[in-house]
Amino acid sequence: MLLRERMGLRARVPARPVIDREPSNRLVLLVERYLPNRAGVALTVLMLLGSAGLGIVKGGHVDDFMVALDDTRNALANSAGFRITTVAINGRKQLSQDEVLAIGGVNGRSSLLFLDAATVRDRLKANPWIADATILKLYPGQLQIDIVERTAFALWQQEGRLSVISEDGVVLEPYVSRRFVTLPLVVGKGADVKARDFLALLDRYPQVRIATKAAILVGERRWNLRLKDGLDIRLPENDVGNALAVLSKLDKDDRLFSRDIVAVDMRLPDRLTVQLSDDAAKAREELFKDKKPKKKAGDA
Repeated sequence: MLLRERMGLRARVPARPVIDREPSNRLVLLVERYLPNRAGVALTVLMLLGSAGLGIVKGGHVDDFMVALDDTRNALANSAGFRITTVAINGRKQLSQDEVLAIGGVNGRSSLLFLDAATVRDRLKANPWIADATILKLYPGQLQIDIVERTAFALWQQEGRLSVISEDGVVLEPYVSRRFVTLPLVVGKGADVKARDFLALLDRYPQVRIATKAAILVGERRWNLRLKDGLDIRLPENDVGNALAVLSKLDKDDRLFSRDIVAVDMRLPDRLTVQLSDDAAKAREELFKDKKPKKKAGDA
């Protein structure tokens, strides 16, 4: 053996027995020939991912999965130095800073890198208190939000529900806070969008405006006024300004609002009709009875 090694001769290795097997399927041969190396591993991974995705969809966990995925990428961005460290909110009056951030979907896990400014703006504008919003991202960690808030303009009563509305008729919130108790009251369908113009006209006649408790839109065409003492004023459909001017003059000159009446009808352009209270009507009847001439003896 040593001599053979020195002479470079190798030991004869006995031949292994050849295992006879059936020829492979044609499809298998094609796959083995043309499929790239490690493709089987990739397909296996894809199948596992597909199964996991199907399980998430079937189990109704899509939202939870998306939240977890979003939190993961935000955590990576925050660790890379894109954490929101400073927030500046301009223009807010009714809403607090925490409320603005909550409405916009910005929280302690949010990163400036993956914050979608357009989405935050759309969320803010969907809130009735916010008329417009501008989002500015200042890298690496400052967020600036400029908002334009709507203001509470009037209380609107419709079908027994009382709401706070803005000048453009947007319902801001249900009436639950007493801080809005001094707002003017408008009632009826369509009064929310027509209140601004009518109340602006009513402001030109402070004698009437001060005495008014509510403005009621009738048939979405014309207005009635309910005064604080219960007197109803039925205004015409057209030339409302002139009717208010007449009404204001009558109260200044004749103290109309202090009279014992329950309604004033101004719907006809050439006349004003006054409805007396029951007590005033009875007193008037008695007065006319006393003024009737007494019959003399011998008169037929």
